[in-house]
Amino acid sequence: MRPVRTAFAGALLSALALAGCGQSPAPATASPEGAATPAPSAKGFPATVEAGNGSVTVTARPERIVSLSPTATETLFAVGAGPQVVAVDDQSSHPAEAPRTDLSGFKPNAEAIIAQKPDLVVLATDTDGIVAKLGKVGVPVLLEPAAAKLDEAYDQITDLGAATGNAAKAEEVVAGMKKKIEEVVAAAPKDKKLTYYHELDTTPYSVTSTTFVGQVYALFGLTNIADKAPDLAGGYPKLSAEFVAQADPDLIFLADTKCCGQSGETLAKRPGWSKLSAVTGDRVIALDDDVASRWGPRVADLAQQVGEAVSKAASE
Repeated sequence: MRPVRTAFAGALLSALALAGCGQSPAPATASPEGAATPAPSAKGFPATVEAGNGSVTVTARPERIVSLSPTATETLFAVGAGPQVVAVDDQSSHPAEAPRTDLSGFKPNAEAIIAQKPDLVVLATDTDGIVAKLGKVGVPVLLEPAAAKLDEAYDQITDLGAATGNAAKAEEVVAGMKKKIEEVVAAAPKDKKLTYYHELDTTPYSVTSTTFVGQVYALFGLTNIADKAPDLAGGYPKLSAEFVAQADPDLIFLADTKCCGQSGETLAKRPGWSKLSAVTGDRVIALDDDVASRWGPRVADLAQQVGEAVSKAASE
């Protein structure tokens, strides 16, 4: 979902096949209309989920999951499927115990994925037709693309919970996210008509209100300066320094602190930005790049940080 490094934008899911102990259960497959339902192999299975690659039925609890999506990796561990995950892609930075490898979600290599003997592969994008390539050798896949809204993020968490035999925990995670977001939104004042700028990188690229992260900000009644950009570029406009300076947003959220070392101090050194209201008023909020670019369980943490910033600005 974001133009340079994202999973939200790009920046940046799954199914079932080979089993351990020398036995091979029937793989997960898209369920054709009228097909017979497999006999239950364990509690919660067979499980059918509606993914980006259609209706997928997982016939048995997967024990060798490969995740090629940082968001899916976070979700799998959050719902309790961590012990079932044997490999994750090179961009999966959370949680720390995730078995990170040199596998790539941006340039997936079918042979390298198959070498992990997966019985479930989770993807965010079908790059180079990887879903079909894995399907040809009996490796099932759940494709869970970047969410466009919160309800889609909740659905994906539920999907991964059901597909891995962790449905109850997934429901618990979703309920916790909803409760936390509802509470922080309710606590934040919305009558100050505050404006904001969300920075993706130093280009600078930003996001409009139509994007997933833009909708999170909208929950707090904030006005996005990027919505008036000359070229909205599908929700990820490239702004000019002059455009941001002229808009003079009340709040600036930086999603390029880890990748690009940005902060209130670095912004003050940019031509024309030293006198921005957000800079002089200490209203530059440093976000965690990963939290701000993924649509998994930590979206609630992003909402909390936004809510705290809004409450602080509104009280001044």
